[in-house]
Amino acid sequence: MNTHIPKILVVDDTRANLIAMRHLLADCGAELVEASSGNEALSRCLDQHFALILLDVNMPDMDGFEVASLLGETEQLRDTPVIFVTAAYSDDINRLKGYRSGAVDYIAKPINDVILTSKVRVFLELHNARMQLQETLEQLSARNQQLQAEIAERQRVEAQVRHQATHDMLTGLPNRMLFHERLRSAVQYSMLHGIPFALALVDIDGFKAVNDTYGHPAGDALLQAISSRLVGQVRADDTAARLGGDEFALIFQGADQIEPLLQRCQEICKVLAQPYPLQGEHGAFLAHVSASIGIALWNAKIDTDEALIQAADRALYQVKENGKNGCVLASV
Repeated sequence: MNTHIPKILVVDDTRANLIAMRHLLADCGAELVEASSGNEALSRCLDQHFALILLDVNMPDMDGFEVASLLGETEQLRDTPVIFVTAAYSDDINRLKGYRSGAVDYIAKPINDVILTSKVRVFLELHNARMQLQETLEQLSARNQQLQAEIAERQRVEAQVRHQATHDMLTGLPNRMLFHERLRSAVQYSMLHGIPFALALVDIDGFKAVNDTYGHPAGDALLQAISSRLVGQVRADDTAARLGGDEFALIFQGADQIEPLLQRCQEICKVLAQPYPLQGEHGAFLAHVSASIGIALWNAKIDTDEALIQAADRALYQVKENGKNGCVLASV
């Protein structure tokens, strides 16, 4: 806990009174700081933190009431307790004036050492308790910040793990597991709202030749480039996923017309067939591949997501049988 020595400011314009106070409080457990005027007291209060101020009321230039009022107007000082030391203690008017100025207590002159030391001890105990509470609150705040940071890091790691579990490590696209989840969601949404959608299975023609000729790093770079082009061809509510190897899948939401759907897939074939500038084991080269796309449109005759996949797969097989580099819509 906090082990710093508290300070008491003793303010009196009479040197003899300062010396007497010094002797009376020699064993109080606090460091005594002296000031011989109101201005000096204010200056010391701005530079140091005090547990208690023992303030003489009757001083020239600036009396104790003025000093206490100024202390109360300063945010960093207004909580410092002030005890007035005065011969006018029995005067109710001066006592009321002192309390209004910010005093918390009075000590009458001539000073009774027992009363002085007992009151000082009470305020030092209050100060120490306040300091311990403040330190405890600071420790709790620091621990709370640490816990918040730990929670944020745990959430980040959990989100990363979830992302890795549902996304392809190479391309960042949804993987087979997330694809099936989104396909099932699309089926349920379509059945509930009657809004059709389409599934397209995409195979890359000629990928194996690039991979075998130029090496796996070049093959990986090609898959990343293909993924990027696919993402550029789908809308925000569509899905582009990598199922594995050079197999991809697209889920088109709101595909209620066949001709626009076929045009989109033909455009995807055209985009994917553009050359890919890559780096191989022996330097830069242009990779040339194409895409075969089998399309299946969800309708009442296809009652499961698996049936939709099978229909798209049959259409994909027809494309490959017809020479690849094209798209076919599955017949119902």
